[in-house]
Amino acid sequence: MADLLAQARRLIGPVLPRRWREDAALVPVVRLTGVIGVSTPLRPGVTLSGLARSLDRAFSMRGAKAVALSINSPGGSAAQSHLIFRRIRQLAEEKNLPVIAAVEDVGASGGYMIACAADEIVADPASIVGSIGVIGATFGFDEAIKRLGIARRIYTAGEHKSSLDPFLPEDPDDVARIKAIQQEIHALFIDLVRSRRGARLAGPEKTLFSGEYWTASTALGHGLVDRLGDLRSYLRERFGKDVTMPVVSAERGFLARRLMGATGDPGFGLPRSLAEDAISAVEARAIWGRYGL
Repeated sequence: MADLLAQARRLIGPVLPRRWREDAALVPVVRLTGVIGVSTPLRPGVTLSGLARSLDRAFSMRGAKAVALSINSPGGSAAQSHLIFRRIRQLAEEKNLPVIAAVEDVGASGGYMIACAADEIVADPASIVGSIGVIGATFGFDEAIKRLGIARRIYTAGEHKSSLDPFLPEDPDDVARIKAIQQEIHALFIDLVRSRRGARLAGPEKTLFSGEYWTASTALGHGLVDRLGDLRSYLRERFGKDVTMPVVSAERGFLARRLMGATGDPGFGLPRSLAEDAISAVEARAIWGRYGL
């Protein structure tokens, strides 16, 4: 009986879809595209809640040899980046599966933090990689409203509740506090990169962790990526030309789709605030713009 089954497999093997062939390796791909934690009307932000189901499905696929992450993100929320990083590492250890990250246009700041969840990082020679730092920005409108004869009236309970209010003069104590928070997050980021990249890191740490970013060709010399190339070519090289690479997307149930409405908006089908959408789009554009994209 075993011989008959083997013979049958040989006969029908060439006409079967690749994913059904015994000799075809399976590597599910999860795409992480966009600003982390920031949503725009047409491009939802990258968040753990949005990725959790995709990650669970990818790591649970029967027969998977590895899980691949296709990353194209300039960063964003430090907390969301770290949460996604941790979830990927938890699943990789639970399922005992290697993780491979491939950077497209950019894997910088929080995007690079997520890439560090992988055991190997592949990037195109022209990809932008790095930016291991923390940034925060605001505006100062206090002089402008003074010229317009506008008085700022703000009422708080808590001494520092109005810290960094853009309509008040900058307070050195507020600046010192925000810088201390940034230093704490930066230290966490540095420790994470050290723990994941280890002896592969090369060059002075003052340069590596300065917030500077590079093309992947230069980042390769710094040990921030492992090789140059693209995801498909690398997976075919490592797992064979018949490797299957299904892209795993989150599935929504019927109720969730109804609540999202016809436009994909989570407001029970009601139109979102145009001002909110515009602000989100400008914020996302500014983050991408840091890398000339």
